[in-house]
Amino acid sequence: MGGQDAIPSAGDLRRARIGLLGGSFNPAHEGHLAIARRALRALRLDQVWFMVSPGNPLKATSGMAPFVQRLQSVARLVDGHKLVATDIEARLGTRYTVDTIRKLQMRFPHARFVWLTGADGLASLPRWKGWRQLVRCVPLAVMPRPGQNNRALHGAAGHYMAHWRIPARRAALLADLPPPVWTFLPGRQNGISATSIRQNGGFESFVGSLVPSGRSHSGERS
Repeated sequence: MGGQDAIPSAGDLRRARIGLLGGSFNPAHEGHLAIARRALRALRLDQVWFMVSPGNPLKATSGMAPFVQRLQSVARLVDGHKLVATDIEARLGTRYTVDTIRKLQMRFPHARFVWLTGADGLASLPRWKGWRQLVRCVPLAVMPRPGQNNRALHGAAGHYMAHWRIPARRAALLADLPPPVWTFLPGRQNGISATSIRQNGGFESFVGSLVPSGRSHSGERS
């Protein structure tokens, strides 16, 4: 990332299709990267912004790495062009996703945002502040997660949003459609989690082994 976040908190007039992937990233891992890459292709996005949360209201602070360390774990994983690590949520001073989305839409009035989440995020959505307002102000794309998909699709949020779901074959249109609208993108499922990483060697040892997006130890990844 080079130390300077290229996304201005004051906003600009960019015209782009942008996926927003928010989270604690404690630490960032290949599962996050898989979601972002899938979204770029299926939704025909120009970028995905990895928005590192300064503090998730639904997660305990115990075991949470410092914000700068979590941001660095993302920056080491992404390419900084199509996939961007950003601290913009901290700079905006927002604590809840619905408030973050509203501020971003005000500051980037010509951008077309899509909120990206895993099936576990959809399952827990009713616990989020203003979640009904959230789904009415931004399109959502939901990615599969092992053991979470049925619970998510048939849970409270899935039922509430059922009439606004479009089939995956129309996913490329999502960014252009007025909310409420969402889609579920079936496909390969990645079971890696930040919790398991912390339980098996910890944050620092995992982050030290990260390879930036677009590279691999063997040079095989495009």
